[in-house]
Amino acid sequence: MSFHSAARFVRTRFGSRRMPFAAIAGVYVLTLSGCTWYHRDPLSPYTTSTSATQLERIQIDPSRMPLPELAAHRFDPSDGLDIEEVAMLAVANNPALKLARDDLHIACAQAYSAGLLPDPQLSISSDYPGAYGATRAFNYGLSMDVMAIVTRSANRQSADATVAKTDLGLLWQEWQTVAQARQLFIKSRFQQQTLPLLQQQRDLSRMRYERMAEAQRTGNLTADTLTAALASYTDANRQYTDAQRAAQQTHHDLNALLGLAQDVQLQLTGDDHDVPLADDTLDAALSALPERRPDLLALRAGYEAQEQKYRAAILSQFPSLSVGFVRARDTSNIYTSGFQINLSLPVFNRNQGNVAIERATRQRLRDEYQDRLNTAYADVAQMRADTAILTRQLQATESALPDVDAAATHATAAYAEHNLALGAYVDAQSASITKRIDVATLHESLAEQRVGLQALLGSAIPDAYSSDRTFTESDAK
Repeated sequence: MSFHSAARFVRTRFGSRRMPFAAIAGVYVLTLSGCTWYHRDPLSPYTTSTSATQLERIQIDPSRMPLPELAAHRFDPSDGLDIEEVAMLAVANNPALKLARDDLHIACAQAYSAGLLPDPQLSISSDYPGAYGATRAFNYGLSMDVMAIVTRSANRQSADATVAKTDLGLLWQEWQTVAQARQLFIKSRFQQQTLPLLQQQRDLSRMRYERMAEAQRTGNLTADTLTAALASYTDANRQYTDAQRAAQQTHHDLNALLGLAQDVQLQLTGDDHDVPLADDTLDAALSALPERRPDLLALRAGYEAQEQKYRAAILSQFPSLSVGFVRARDTSNIYTSGFQINLSLPVFNRNQGNVAIERATRQRLRDEYQDRLNTAYADVAQMRADTAILTRQLQATESALPDVDAAATHATAAYAEHNLALGAYVDAQSASITKRIDVATLHESLAEQRVGLQALLGSAIPDAYSSDRTFTESDAK
């Protein structure tokens, strides 16, 4: 039955003067006028990953980047992507970050909802006597939940702190995504550098094996020597194949992190800015770690939100109170006006269960924050120690590289003059290639360690955490 059909039915059945239907209809229409209307938003059956054509047209606002070094960098994919541009694209286009931003929108909507005043309650009742001459009785009431107003401040502050927690959690996730993008960039560039070396090593081992196999067929070489050459060639071929698979996996991981289709081939340019971090800079960043790390600040905001939930639970111990005004008329046509109070009696429940839950939850959040803080300091200490070891190892390996290269150069000249056997020539070249791969591997590990250390310390920049996104306890009060 439609709204207008119901109106005609009531007027026909009871008479237009016997019910203030116009008033009810006015309230109903006024209520509907402020409502949000439903619009269907169907899911897409097609992939929305960024294609190569879309990547050429994508634009990124540096001012929206979470770190100063990214905010000062220009994004231009037309000439390839350097390490900072890869990080910027990850922040702007990472699918997981899009979901995290949706969570932030949900938290903001919940904070908006927590700040709204409760709606008043309108009650209408009517009695129609069966006796002739009696008057229709009615009862109109308007009431408000007082306890909802009492707890509104605590609920609103809790929701605001939850927004700050979600926003800081998003910032921390952006930092981690930047670190992942940089590490994948470093790994990809390392693989581009080492794949030709591994291919060269495989080709040398294959050449030695093929020539030894020919010598063995003519009876000039023993079978055990050929077996050793075959094992060396098999191992070199396996290393090259594994490196190809690792490069393909890195391509997949980087494209997935950047929200790109798998057929997009990125042109990576530039180096990884492998600059050592000064100890005094690291010490200064470490001393301010609780004020720099977004995850720690997010836990503090979450703790403040729980404080307000605990406060709201304490306030809810008091009796639930609803106050209203009543206007009535009985069947003898006598009008009355008054008020009504609905009060729960705190005899059995008294909200003690919720108070205990919120108190225990607050203790857990306190322990979680302390554990995260302790882990952060331990992770930084371990990574700094590991970086020192890698630095010494790299220096030792690089110092031995000139001698190995010189030996390979001499071996090449001697082999060309037929003064050196094939096996010795291949061994000298393989030693040089292996040493170069070792140097590249240590450079990669050291660069990835530094990226991870910068992410743990807030990029090791004094103003890496902007003040406009900092949450303090005063913000929640």
